[in-house]
Amino acid sequence: MRELIQILVNALVDHPEQVVVNQVGGSHVSVYEISVAKTDAGQLIGKQGRNANALRTLVAAVAAKNRQRTVLQILE
Repeated sequence: MRELIQILVNALVDHPEQVVVNQVGGSHVSVYEISVAKTDAGQLIGKQGRNANALRTLVAAVAAKNRQRTVLQILE
């Protein structure tokens, strides 16, 4: 899951080398924290949060197939 998030976020930002995805523990819910460069935060979130919502939808669909729940947090 972490690799999927890394690939998707790298495609959205201008500085993919500064993207960091960390998984914060949890048995029933996996929390992924995404950290990007300050200049890329707007691109990752998108207009009215559309990119962030689309990313959350994709990750939730993959997680649902594995009977898991995920939460994405975008850190600035």
